Amino acid sequence: MSFQIRTNIGALQAYNALSKVNEDTFKAQLRLATQKRINSVADDTSGYNVGKSLEGRVSVMKAAQGNVSSAKDMLATAETSLQNINDLLNQIKAKVVDANDPTKDKSSLANDVVALGNEISNIMNTTEFNGTGLLSGTSFSGGFSFQTGHDSTDKLTLGFTTKLGSLDLSSITGATSSTVASLSVSTVETSVKNALGSLGNDLQRLDVKDSYLTSAITNASSSISRLFDADMAMEQLNATKGTISGQAATAMFSQLNMAPQNVLSLFG
Repeated sequence: MSFQIRTNIGALQAYNALSKVNEDTFKAQLRLATQKRINSVADDTSGYNVGKSLEGRVSVMKAAQGNVSSAKDMLATAETSLQNINDLLNQIKAKVVDANDPTKDKSSLANDVVALGNEISNIMNTTEFNGTGLLSGTSFSGGFSFQTGHDSTDKLTLGFTTKLGSLDLSSITGATSSTVASLSVSTVETSVKNALGSLGNDLQRLDVKDSYLTSAITNASSSISRLFDADMAMEQLNATKGTISGQAATAMFSQLNMAPQNVLSLFG
């Protein structure tokens, strides 16, 4: 080995080694501080891009899951109103049976039927969810379509409105003492029952959508975690190793930096 003092190669190599150790130690300590494996794009470019894409999908799917919840709440509101209408129709049918008893006051029974019919009409016109008419009006006639997936084309159109249609309550609200005994509500009752059945089918489909989205969000979040979350135990080991290696590298750099002084012994 030649003796050189102008360029201390050994010290430069030790300095480079110390710099690399410090860089690795800093990276491990930063990951411990942030709990993230990727703190900049440079840490893992492809992993960063994939992770951010997955985060975007998760955000959209969570929004879609919110749509599913809104649809369920809306259907629950419509279901309650339809059940109330069904109960009122049962009361009307009982009144019709009473009207076929010659000892009963048909005029009073007709008034009761009209009142019940008006209440059905009121329920039809006032049942709303967040300002949207559910059983009548322009919103009802246009149907209800919800995005229930990541893609904009993944939509679910609720079908109970087509089963309900526009109920013809004229014979009920126009009942008189002469017509109440022969009054029939079978057409209206059939429409309400069909709407309830279709509504139940819609709820089942929403449950399936909700279950799928929950699973998809969980799986995507798991992938994001594997990409971005730091292995805390491993990073703690790396940080400890880096600290010890840094101390050793510093000591060796100091010694190699002083090595050219050995040349002075040649001039004694």
